[in-house]
Amino acid sequence: MAKAKKDGRAKKVVILLGSPRKEGNSTILAGEIAAGAQAGGAEVKSFYLHGMKIAPCSACEACHRPGAKGCVQADDMQQIYPALLAADAVVYACPIYWFNVSAQLKLAMDRSYALVGEKGYRLAGKKIGLAFAYGGEDPFDSGCTNAIRAFQDAFRFVGADIVGMVYASASAPGDVRANKKVMDEAAELGRRLVV
Repeated sequence: MAKAKKDGRAKKVVILLGSPRKEGNSTILAGEIAAGAQAGGAEVKSFYLHGMKIAPCSACEACHRPGAKGCVQADDMQQIYPALLAADAVVYACPIYWFNVSAQLKLAMDRSYALVGEKGYRLAGKKIGLAFAYGGEDPFDSGCTNAIRAFQDAFRFVGADIVGMVYASASAPGDVRANKKVMDEAAELGRRLVV
């Protein structure tokens, strides 16, 4: 298989894991996406958000002042920003909690506001992948579609392409492994992110 390259280097994929469970279903789906991307020759870096200190956006607008170099809050988002900017593709993965994305992932999403610069949104042009797990049987009444719609609206606005998404009903940790179809779809999404 041809290696995923951009400008002579391996493509880079960043995964933001928004589950409080390191072995949660959305994390498992993200792992399959990572495996697919790595099989295509990409470098993958994951951030387990639940273990990181990420404050909410304080709406100070310091990141948008002339000459600003990003968010002024000195917390763990400072580790994530450079990886996001260097990435060719970004994957957002989380369980659906209370009919939308988890708080862990929402914090990172809100803090991405600091990536709007004088020349537009600095994630524009990147490939995006989504991975969600939810407890109900229906993606509509579980809130999964709320999360999907939030990302569709956000990335349409910033000019980044959602290449694909995987989502599945799975309650207990590890349940998603029994869903071969969605596991295969996750691996395929990883490959599509780096072509």
